[in-house]
Amino acid sequence: MAQKQDIQKIVLAYSGGLDTSIILKWLKNEYGCKVVAFSADLGQGEELDPVREKALATGADEVYIDDLREEFVRDFVYPMFRANAIYEGHYLLGTSIARPLIAKRQMEIAAKEQCDAVSHGATGKGNDQVRFELAYYHFNPAIKVVAPWREWDLNSRQALIEYAKKNDIPIPVTKKRPWSSDRNLLHISFEGGILEDTWAEAPEEMYVLTGSPENAPDTPQYVEIEFKNGNAVAVDGKQMTPAELLAHLNTLGGKHGIGRVDLLENRSVGMKSRGVYETPGGTILREAHSAVEQITMDREVMRIRDGLIPEYARLVYAGYWFSPERQMLQTLVDESQKCVNGVARVKLYKGLCRTVGRKSETDSLFNLDFATFEMDQVYNQADAEGFIKINSLRLRIRSLMQSSKKK
Repeated sequence: MAQKQDIQKIVLAYSGGLDTSIILKWLKNEYGCKVVAFSADLGQGEELDPVREKALATGADEVYIDDLREEFVRDFVYPMFRANAIYEGHYLLGTSIARPLIAKRQMEIAAKEQCDAVSHGATGKGNDQVRFELAYYHFNPAIKVVAPWREWDLNSRQALIEYAKKNDIPIPVTKKRPWSSDRNLLHISFEGGILEDTWAEAPEEMYVLTGSPENAPDTPQYVEIEFKNGNAVAVDGKQMTPAELLAHLNTLGGKHGIGRVDLLENRSVGMKSRGVYETPGGTILREAHSAVEQITMDREVMRIRDGLIPEYARLVYAGYWFSPERQMLQTLVDESQKCVNGVARVKLYKGLCRTVGRKSETDSLFNLDFATFEMDQVYNQADAEGFIKINSLRLRIRSLMQSSKKK
């Protein structure tokens, strides 16, 4: 815990929501220092409109709102998607991958503004405290970190509401929308409130990025996505920047109800927690990327890379984006992606995204002369007998040994 008398200026990762609004005022009240409010524009849309005015009204001495959308997708989302990372079989890591970029920019502002400390709104139970602080210490091992949730006695939602009322802070969470959310270009997440009943279905009115699959168009939509070195570069023949492309896929996926996930996940600190996620564009992107890999990537290279996906995903989830082990894995992943050049055709229909075609003009490993079921001149089917016998040798030896034991 940082000593209050040693801190003159703090930069706070500020969203404008209830928690960080209270934290901003609490830092002013408890530490009596200057507070710089920093919000990263990662694709929250209209949510950022009132942030500057609200931060200043709550007591911020300075406010930064930085557009990081292109950097977010180009340098964080795309590298992760080159690895096909997915946590516990369902979660595409939308919140996890945003935290290291927010922390990176926060530390840059701290250096520029000569701040003594940084602060965040993550709770003492959650993953984000780990993600933020591991990144902070990567950039400055001596930085002081103020984590209000680990210091104050506002230990319930009601206590926060009372503090907000006492300090004239608007309360965005109501009985009509009793959950918290976090949004960026990759996804929007929901947790808390009524979602803490693990048996209850998430209400339809909660969803923001996707329409109901049941009410999605009755006509499927086909989309072609082009990849270069494992990165999506164009949709239906139109070149786009990374952020533009992901935003476009979000629109398409949302229209067809694609990308909803309801997951009871294992947090890094040890407890289970329910999260509901909408990742329309990311779901399409991962499906299309895998399709191009199918036609361009060597079997054994894919096997090794796929074996590393759980570890890569765990590192991102646990906040180790800037760790040497993640960087090492990224080098291997990126080497495997040099051949991932081609186009995937996917079909969007009522909550489903399915590959229906893939091609590569430069790196296809599919050879019709070898793969055809028709007559060919390049493959002697009788050769398969020797292949099978060699591969069955250990199984036959094991069977003979077991038979001899029974005699």
